[in-house]
Amino acid sequence: MLSSLAPSTVVGLLGLSFTLGIGLIPMAQAQIIPDETLGSESSTIHPALIQGSPGQLIEGGASRGASLFHSFAEFSIDEGDRAYFANPDGIATIFSRVTGLGESQILGTLGVEGSANLFLLNPHGILFGPQARLDLGGSFGASTADRWIFPDGQEFSATDPQAAPLLTIQPGTDWLGHPGADTGYRGAITQEGILAVGTGQLLRLEGNQVTVTGTLAAPGGTVEVLGTDVR
Repeated sequence: MLSSLAPSTVVGLLGLSFTLGIGLIPMAQAQIIPDETLGSESSTIHPALIQGSPGQLIEGGASRGASLFHSFAEFSIDEGDRAYFANPDGIATIFSRVTGLGESQILGTLGVEGSANLFLLNPHGILFGPQARLDLGGSFGASTADRWIFPDGQEFSATDPQAAPLLTIQPGTDWLGHPGADTGYRGAITQEGILAVGTGQLLRLEGNQVTVTGTLAAPGGTVEVLGTDVR
């Protein structure tokens, strides 16, 4: 079932519309492992209290203008666990790619400690389980394309990883997850949870096969489901 909490626009490519002391914070089980492609700007993950509850805080990354880039060998969140990206001052957009060969399984809460947009890229597939939730103030996009291609032609690729390009992207989302004419989608996206973004924001899922049995909500905003096989 595909539904929203307020009027939204749904588009398918096939015509489907649709502090406490150190050591007192329990270690969460999120399987988030940075890769080495960003060198000294690699991500760091550590247990923290987030909004009063234990979770994993993702910091570091490569900052370029108003954009922040993260790169992971694995990115999954177990059921009942919480993983949040830090939102440094001046960052409006957070890009995270997975360069390893495994599917991302988001079975718990994925969030941002702030109002930045969050985009997740994994060409090997993304699963949002029944308990999957979003906790962020901006827009969210998940894609199984192999790269993002930005308006100036630069790329942030999961299959040919390199250091983050010297981009100064404006915080707009009109290009969100654009795979480029010569790349296409690879893995599947399965959405079984309750995924919602804030008022007026954009929520987009795009993959080769996209199966939605859960809820997608963007009150007063836009929900987009794009793929060669949308169910």
